[in-house]
Amino acid sequence: MAKSELKKKYVVAKRNTLNEYHPRDMTLQELRFFTIYLSKINPKDESTRLVRFPLDDFRAIMELGRVDTKKLQNVADGLLTKVTGVPVETGGFIRFQFFKECRVFRNEDNEWFVEIDAHDRALPLMFNYKGHYLKYELWNALRLRSKNQLRMYEILKQYEKVSHRIISVGDLKNLLGMDEKEYPKFHDFKRDVLEVCKKALAEYTDISYEYEPYGKKGRGGKILKLKFTITKNKNYIDPLGLDKFVDLSNQTTTKDDHQDTINFDDIDENGNLRLTGTSPVYEERIKYLMTACNNEFSRKQIVVLFDLMPDWAKGDENDSHDFLQSKYREMDMREPKQSRFGYLKTLINETKLVRGSS
Repeated sequence: MAKSELKKKYVVAKRNTLNEYHPRDMTLQELRFFTIYLSKINPKDESTRLVRFPLDDFRAIMELGRVDTKKLQNVADGLLTKVTGVPVETGGFIRFQFFKECRVFRNEDNEWFVEIDAHDRALPLMFNYKGHYLKYELWNALRLRSKNQLRMYEILKQYEKVSHRIISVGDLKNLLGMDEKEYPKFHDFKRDVLEVCKKALAEYTDISYEYEPYGKKGRGGKILKLKFTITKNKNYIDPLGLDKFVDLSNQTTTKDDHQDTINFDDIDENGNLRLTGTSPVYEERIKYLMTACNNEFSRKQIVVLFDLMPDWAKGDENDSHDFLQSKYREMDMREPKQSRFGYLKTLINETKLVRGSS
């Protein structure tokens, strides 16, 4: 695999208007990747918009474990479907994607890479802006273990210089990517979000915070606004570089997980990833699926069952295994008198009809 080029300090510069983005459909891994992307571009130079990662680094950042082509496709699709927008002065708005293209390829030295390029519409949010932005060293984001923690850090870091931020509970939930109806009881929001984030930021980042109710309360004493007091934190755990983060993440995978399972058989004539019946990735999945049925059925029969599965069950090898295993156990509970293989096919087809999957 390609050698990582991550042994340096990375700084995230993020325009305030971009920081107001509500990441409702982003996973922690996608939000972390976006943060790392911002740390690797030069916001004063649009020519740096195309960022390349060795596949091992990308896999560690996105916490993929074993890599197969379908999983990579799903991750790429997820990144390419993340949308933001800007208001129009005359009213209305414009919506667009953060990224326009993700490319997985092997170079002439037989090294695999992932490249991602920003969408043209998103460039003004990432490049050549003046003032009104926050800036922090990337290590602050790497040890945070939830989207809430990472977003809370950025939401408060933006106001570090003024040392406080007053915000409604509803607006805070929006900025965290939550629906306003989540955590209807403030006690639960305090316990699961405010306190958890407070502890994480104090332990892993360069800021700490305290908070208190602010202003008038709503009906029944409901807390409507919060005042956060933001202070510099010198008691954090040692900064974690991106190279060390990647090393630690890779150490959580097994030797087999860490093997590069991509093969040129998995790339079509247009350079797109594909999962084929002759690729090593496909063969590994079929072998894995055989264990879901206690190796009762032949390889040929498992291929038939896999082909019958609804699309939503085929995206990940674990999803496929769990789906087939659940149907196999359902079959055992019903004790069919007909052919067990035929009955299992019937159960899978029934699932497709109920879910409306083709």
